[in-house]
Amino acid sequence: MKMHVMAGAIALVCLGLTGAAGAAEAVGKTTLDNLQTAFNGESNAKAKYEAFAVKADEEGYKSVASLFRATAASETIHARKHADAIKKLGAEPKATVDKPLVKSTKENLEAALAGETYEKETMYPAFVKQAQVEKNKGAVMSFKGALAAEVEHAKMYKQALGELDAWKAAGKEFMVCQVCGYTLFSDPALLKCPVCASPKEKFTIIK
Repeated sequence: MKMHVMAGAIALVCLGLTGAAGAAEAVGKTTLDNLQTAFNGESNAKAKYEAFAVKADEEGYKSVASLFRATAASETIHARKHADAIKKLGAEPKATVDKPLVKSTKENLEAALAGETYEKETMYPAFVKQAQVEKNKGAVMSFKGALAAEVEHAKMYKQALGELDAWKAAGKEFMVCQVCGYTLFSDPALLKCPVCASPKEKFTIIK
């Protein structure tokens, strides 16, 4: 377990994902530690994806820019929910937001995919387990909500990478649940959030 976590941390550092890299170190620590790590990571992800959106617009990848704006909005909600859980434990949320490392849009998508893959496969599953051990239902819900969204973010980033030229044109729209941060392609038939069951009125359209 330690070797696997260490490898994940090294890989993220190499990609310049300093906001998420620290998460690897907290796996297996207390839920409060994990919440602080997640809050820091999501705060950095927000800043990073906002910067990536600007770069995508500059390079003419309009739909990719929309995707980055949608995921930035989602990470903002995750950070807020983690912050609430931290406060309930009597602590103050703390984050050190680093200056995002911005490269080409293709490279930015690759970095984003690597970060989201780590979070959905390693970080959040470990954090959920620790919160369950400590019987912290609020933290479990916060971590699970973020995990569900990161799964979708990874799918979208992978699709955008595979269809990069097709994502130059504007037109792709995304929906972000303002309650839990779940993100999906715009779907007029959606009635409620598949994660938190909030009505579709709670979703924001980003394009």
